[in-house]
Amino acid sequence: MRTPIIAGNWKMNNTIKEALGLVEGIKRNSLSKDVEAVVCVPFTALTDVKRAIDGTNIKLGAQNMHWEENGAFTGEISPLMLNELGIDYCIIGHSERRQYFNETDETVNKKIKSALTHNIKPIVCVGETLEEREGNKAEEIVKNQEIKAFKGISEEELERIVIAYEPIWAIGTGKTASSEDANAMCKFIRETIGQLYGNKMDIIRIQYGGSVKPGNIEELMNKSDIDGALVGGASLKADDFVKLVNF
Repeated sequence: MRTPIIAGNWKMNNTIKEALGLVEGIKRNSLSKDVEAVVCVPFTALTDVKRAIDGTNIKLGAQNMHWEENGAFTGEISPLMLNELGIDYCIIGHSERRQYFNETDETVNKKIKSALTHNIKPIVCVGETLEEREGNKAEEIVKNQEIKAFKGISEEELERIVIAYEPIWAIGTGKTASSEDANAMCKFIRETIGQLYGNKMDIIRIQYGGSVKPGNIEELMNKSDIDGALVGGASLKADDFVKLVNF
């Protein structure tokens, strides 16, 4: 039985003061103990949010990391730095990182390996553009991303990885893939893991991301192969995030 996981990606939002206010708003509510709740916050707020969620069931995530432990990489954050803060998860390969910061399938793979080495659980993002979907290339694109991301990853490491299917055309646009389409792609992603790792396909958790909100979370979570959601805008409001976790 795969534990559902709802992860809020705050993106480049919230000062430390705002971050703590949001966390306090979440903490005022009772969260389902059957769902893993994660907040992925800006680097500047990680330390303070970590203190604020201490003693709760809320997990902490970063939004990116470099694969090297140290070096001449101005502006980057290493896994050692994140590990020292006691984070649980790190988003890797988000479409915005790929689109705006030239992230590639190869660097995604390096980051996954580095995260696992340093006991950080990767949330690995895959997804297609609208043009690729309309050209009937969605499965080809996503499978290729998946194969390259998992190159050199062992079967034993699978259980520590989460995959987030985020159709690029549905991120922050208000458009959402139908629950049937989202589930079909999540099932395809799971089948690809099956091809790569045999009978291990059922242990990996697969999230859907793309304009997820309280009004559609229950329908999405009722599908066979959707194990959670990677949420953007709706995670910036305490009440909405609580509703997502308590779907």
